[in-house]
Amino acid sequence: MKRTYIGGQAVMEGVMMKNGDQTAIAVRKSNGEITVKKQTSRSFADRHRWAKLPLIRGVVSFVESMVAGIRALNFSADCAMEGIEEEETPGKLEQWLMDKFGDRFNNFILGVTLALGIVLAVGIFMVLPYVLVSFFGRFIHSYVFLSVVEGAVRLCIFFGYLFLVSRMEDIRRVFMYHGAEHKTINCLEDGQDLTVENVRTHTRLHKRCGTSFLLFVMLVSIVLFMFVRVKEVKYRILFRVLLVPVIAGISYEIIRLAGRTDNKVIGLLSKPGLALQKITTAEPDDSMIEVAIRSVEGVLDWRAYLEADRNGELEE
Repeated sequence: MKRTYIGGQAVMEGVMMKNGDQTAIAVRKSNGEITVKKQTSRSFADRHRWAKLPLIRGVVSFVESMVAGIRALNFSADCAMEGIEEEETPGKLEQWLMDKFGDRFNNFILGVTLALGIVLAVGIFMVLPYVLVSFFGRFIHSYVFLSVVEGAVRLCIFFGYLFLVSRMEDIRRVFMYHGAEHKTINCLEDGQDLTVENVRTHTRLHKRCGTSFLLFVMLVSIVLFMFVRVKEVKYRILFRVLLVPVIAGISYEIIRLAGRTDNKVIGLLSKPGLALQKITTAEPDDSMIEVAIRSVEGVLDWRAYLEADRNGELEE
């Protein structure tokens, strides 16, 4: 079966799927109906050839995924609130921003949310571990050993964060939709019709998952930071921040390779990420699988796709 390279993301009571420049968000509303929002958006890399270069394309893809993810979450939240008549009066700051930016208000909020998300992620997972471990630098003089300890602290913070959020009921349901997303893609890439019965039998783990990407970010950072040898603390922190795009680019290339090959060595490297997905995914119920299938149908005619594959008409 030719891989589809469809990517997805779980949202509140729904699933977003992306196939090329086509995106579909399927959400189950409070009344039980499934609403689907489709849109076409040309990637930055499609408009600028240099953005498709190795390493650079990973950073571009990461930022675009974050933007699409925030928009999908906002849409799913709006669907969840549909039917609730309570209206909130905008605060003074919100009203001022609405007057200031007008029709661009939503884009402004999206930009601020994206920027804050990146700053917090870099601060918590890249800078904080260094600050915590720097205390031991007075007693340990092996730079390599300190880098390994810093990486271990970073992984502990990451695992702890995932464990804590997984205990939240609302997030648990998102993780169930995450499982539905993976199961549906796995079913399609296995060449089977997208029915609830078929999807249910497939694994909820997938090598191209964003969870695996984040784990590779943590692991790649351990290796790269071993080579950042500067004396002044402020420059060490600066280099850690500046290397984040490089780390993201390398991690993307690893995930991309893992999704394109069945090589045993690459498969072995994918094992830790797949194991971690047992936290960030959960077994979905049939209603969630239905939503994931509707999301795929928004970006791909899977029946025609499977027929073409069975007839050998798809290009590799």
